[in-house]
Amino acid sequence: MPSRKNTNKILDIARERFGYDSLRPGQEEAVQSILNGHDTLIVQPTGSGKSAVYQIAGLLIEGSTVVVSPLIALQKDQVESINAQNAAEAVLVNSTQRVGEFRENLARVEEGEVEYIFLAPEQLSKPETLEKLNAAKISLFVVDEAHCISQWGHNFRPDFLELKRVIEQLGHPVVLAMTATASSVVRADIVEKLGMRDPKVFVRGFNRPNISLRVDTFPTEAEKLDALVHRIRWATKPGIVYVAARKTAEQIMGALNEEGITSLFYHGGLRAKEREAAQEQFMSGEAEVIIATNAFGMGIDKADVRFVYHYDIPDSLDSYYQEIGRAGRDGEKSEAVLFYRPENIGVQKFRAGEGKVKTDEVEKVTEIIAQDDGPVAPAEIAQQADLSQRKVASLLHRLEEVGAVEKLPTGEVQLTNETDMAETVAAAEQQGEALREARREKLQMMQEYAERTSCRREFLLQYFGDDFSGPCNSCDNCEGSEPGKRTDSSVGTRREVA
Repeated sequence: MPSRKNTNKILDIARERFGYDSLRPGQEEAVQSILNGHDTLIVQPTGSGKSAVYQIAGLLIEGSTVVVSPLIALQKDQVESINAQNAAEAVLVNSTQRVGEFRENLARVEEGEVEYIFLAPEQLSKPETLEKLNAAKISLFVVDEAHCISQWGHNFRPDFLELKRVIEQLGHPVVLAMTATASSVVRADIVEKLGMRDPKVFVRGFNRPNISLRVDTFPTEAEKLDALVHRIRWATKPGIVYVAARKTAEQIMGALNEEGITSLFYHGGLRAKEREAAQEQFMSGEAEVIIATNAFGMGIDKADVRFVYHYDIPDSLDSYYQEIGRAGRDGEKSEAVLFYRPENIGVQKFRAGEGKVKTDEVEKVTEIIAQDDGPVAPAEIAQQADLSQRKVASLLHRLEEVGAVEKLPTGEVQLTNETDMAETVAAAEQQGEALREARREKLQMMQEYAERTSCRREFLLQYFGDDFSGPCNSCDNCEGSEPGKRTDSSVGTRREVA
């Protein structure tokens, strides 16, 4: 049981250092868990106050706090926010900094002059950074967007797989993992991949009753596009439209601009500066609508988004929930609409089947490791194999999973004694097929959601382990439509479509 003394300390820090009048549900329990020395996993929507947990806990534990995030822009925002409040010293350590600033921040880290150290996962592969962190006596290791470590979730990033090794090299400080979306399978994977010890897991806030849920089904692509433009024209703005392809994003933007709706597109094909400019225009209100691929969104916290529309079906309920969760963060009424054609499922099924292990790449990487006299660095393997470092990281992870290679504390890898080329390739292929099958199952769940005739919220929340039971009275199936009928996207009408 949490002590009254600890509770008072937590509330005092929250008020005096960060200006919080009170704590939100779940925050105090999570901080208590950390103070009690438990590795902790928090699964709560963005905007629910997860960052306050490590901010408060960090000041109540002797030693510095490392915060790992894949988003440099979000790191900068957090550092500026903490320093503006004069709560404690926070610094950023990343490759975008000038050399002098980078060195100065590392020196301050080594001397223990800063409480919060924000960095990207790839920065932790550098021996110099680890050396400074070890000197700083890290007491709390925070992993934001923790779902990125799981191949079973969405937004998998191989760089995150190195974090377990880093945590152990730092003497396994208390680990706090945070994410807005994680099914039970992904939660278990986060715990395993980070090496979390007997963790306390806090899952709350999945139900967002202010977001109405709706699926509209269309016989043709032309009707779907017309309905989207019509709905956006009359919808309360700002809003986000998610699409699967870059070309679609540009096509929809053109159609909206013809209607006098200020919009822009965002996708991975844009240069970094172009993406930053598009994001800033949307965040500042210069653009009413942003049409984007799933490259847009992680770390975006715009409170007044009134709608999130999906023009194409997402690959999983995990992705869908995370994306619609960007609506209505101010608590006001918002809507999430999926514009659905059953024919579009085929495209996603094709993508779900991609990612097959290439035998020649597995053999090439294995041979490079075998030919070296001792352990070899992944960067050296990438150079010799003429593959990207990200591709090599993914292949090494596969080989490690099947027991063919082992990763040393230095980050280098070597073959295990049991490595057999034929068996290794077969095992890697088998593991790859398991991942593809998991993606196909996730897509099947997404299709079931789209074609469901009973409460959509019940189906969505129960997928994430919530025991919610419908009717919710805020989805199209609970609003009194006739069973078995599908509707189009006309505002104020419910025209039946074949």
